[in-house]
Amino acid sequence: MLFEKMLNMEPRLLLCRTEGHEVSDEISRLPPQVQERLLRLQQLQQTLQTVLAQKQQVELELTEIEQALSELQKLTDDAVIYKATGTLLVKAEKGKVTTDLNERKELLNTRATVLGKQEERLRSQLKDLQAKLQQDLSPVSPP
Repeated sequence: MLFEKMLNMEPRLLLCRTEGHEVSDEISRLPPQVQERLLRLQQLQQTLQTVLAQKQQVELELTEIEQALSELQKLTDDAVIYKATGTLLVKAEKGKVTTDLNERKELLNTRATVLGKQEERLRSQLKDLQAKLQQDLSPVSPP
């Protein structure tokens, strides 16, 4: 059935044409409660995509910080280093840069943890909602 396929679709594919029919036309024929659940499903999928993108960005920045800290450890304390500030490179003290990077790393680790929890919650909500929609859309079996 068309709607069973929709439950497992990527969010960006939910409102596409399917088998020559407008999905939105078929959705409008569903009971209001099912329409609301389908809309909620799409919203949850979009939110999950946003959270995953943010999490990926945080993980990328964490990797860059860890690489920078690793390189800083190889330098002597009196080594000349420069820190990017906007479009400028500014001379900086190794200790100050190391402290700043460690603080940023701690903040990003906290953010990654929060995003991970959001991802878990969203995946759980999606799973529950998909199960409800499967039930709504499955034909009623005779006793």
